[in-house]
Amino acid sequence: MLSLIKKEIALCLHPTVFIFLSFAALVFVPNYPYEVIFFFSCLSVFFCCMMTRENGDIAFSCALPVKKEHIPLAKILVTIGLQCIILLLVGIIGAVKGAILPAEQYVNQAGISANLVLVGNGAILLGIFNLIFFPCYFKTPDKIGAPFVIGAVVIFLLISVFIALRWVTPLYSTTLNGLNSENTGAKLVALVIGIAVYAILSTVSCNLSMENFQFCNKRCQNGCGRSGLTSIQ
Repeated sequence: MLSLIKKEIALCLHPTVFIFLSFAALVFVPNYPYEVIFFFSCLSVFFCCMMTRENGDIAFSCALPVKKEHIPLAKILVTIGLQCIILLLVGIIGAVKGAILPAEQYVNQAGISANLVLVGNGAILLGIFNLIFFPCYFKTPDKIGAPFVIGAVVIFLLISVFIALRWVTPLYSTTLNGLNSENTGAKLVALVIGIAVYAILSTVSCNLSMENFQFCNKRCQNGCGRSGLTSIQ
C-alpha cells in the first residue's frame, strides 16, 4: 500500500497540483467567492487522472504484485492528503489576513469571509466531489470527462448556494461571517460539521471506488481472457 502511494506521488501528480495549492492565497483578494478555490483543487484531480490515463498507469499498477482494491485507495488517499493541505492553507492564510487587516476590509461582500466556516464549506465541497467523481471514474477509468463534469456542475451549484446563504440568512451574514474571534463557538461548530461530512463522504467514496474497480477488472478479465489491463488503459 505504501509503495502504491509513493508511486502515485512520484508518477501521477500533475504539475498543476502545486500551482492550484498556491491559489489558497486568493483569500487576500477582496470580495471574491472564496469557495471557488476548492474547485481548483477538484480540477487538479482531473488533471492527475488524465495523466494517469495517458501514461497507462492503471495497467502498470495492475501488473504489480499488489491487491487490486489498493489501486483506487492509494489514489484517493493521495488526493485526500492534497485536499487537507489546501484546507489547512486556506485556514492559515485566512487567519493571517484577519490578523493584519482591519475588520471592515476582512469581511467578504461576495460570500463567506476567509474564516473557519470557509474551511468547513470547502471540506463539504471536496467531500461531495470525491463521492461523485471517484466511484464513477474507477468504474470506467478510461472515461474521465463525464464524472468530472458532473462533479464540477454540482460543486458550482453548491458554491452558489453558499453565496446565496450569505445574503438570505442572518446566520451566515452575521454570526458565521467575519473574524474568527467573533462568534468563535458557532464557527467551530460549522468547521467540525464540515470536516465530519468530508470524512464520511470520502470514506464512502473509497469503499464504492474499490468495489467498482474490482468489478471493472473482473469484467475486463472475463471479456478478454487475460488480466484485463489492456481494456482499462
